[in-house]
Amino acid sequence: MGLEAEPLTAPHPYWPRDLEIGRYVPNDRPTWHSLAFLFSVSAALLALTWRAAGWRGWVGAPMRPGRRLALCWFALCGFIHGVIEGWFSLYYTDIPGDQSFLSQLWKEYAKGDSRYVIEDNFTVCMETITAWAWGPLSLWTVLAFLQRQPHRYVLQLVVSLGQLYGDVLYFYTEYREGFAHSEMWHPLYFWFYFVFMNALWIIIPSILLLDAWGHLSAAQRALDSVKAKRH
Repeated sequence: MGLEAEPLTAPHPYWPRDLEIGRYVPNDRPTWHSLAFLFSVSAALLALTWRAAGWRGWVGAPMRPGRRLALCWFALCGFIHGVIEGWFSLYYTDIPGDQSFLSQLWKEYAKGDSRYVIEDNFTVCMETITAWAWGPLSLWTVLAFLQRQPHRYVLQLVVSLGQLYGDVLYFYTEYREGFAHSEMWHPLYFWFYFVFMNALWIIIPSILLLDAWGHLSAAQRALDSVKAKRH
């Protein structure tokens, strides 16, 4: 009597269900650990940035609440892009079998998009650009506004456009694949992880793009007016 063949991969929670993920090891931390870490660090960073943006020691008058919220957003982006997505860009080949905290965070998120545990080419390229371009530029944008640097709205425009473009491609490529990498309509994995958390990088960058457009256009009109008076 012949021996039964061993399964090629360990059972996993990802979609499609017949997906083969080599070296996969299930998380040994509960879901709430990952979510608590992400949201507690994010909340602390937002609070610190809000306080820093309201400090009267910076150049110029204290910032209005809307501008302070924008700086909080860019600080949060610096953390998420640089640290969390930076980890993915460096260790995406090891994440399925790795039990370090950030790898487990990615394995949890991958329940909403399994492309993060299969070394998907688009996801790796997109996240690498996001980590090493938009991460540092987000932090530079925060510093530029705090110091009233003249290029601050240019940075806001560039970063927001890059985020928006990458997120549109992220959604569109998954749409073209029939949303095959998530359990459709699942309240946590599909609607919260995949849709809501990524939709933020559609809505907020769009608002900031319009804001930067308005300020840069106003600056150009003022410069054109001065030049016209001189001539």
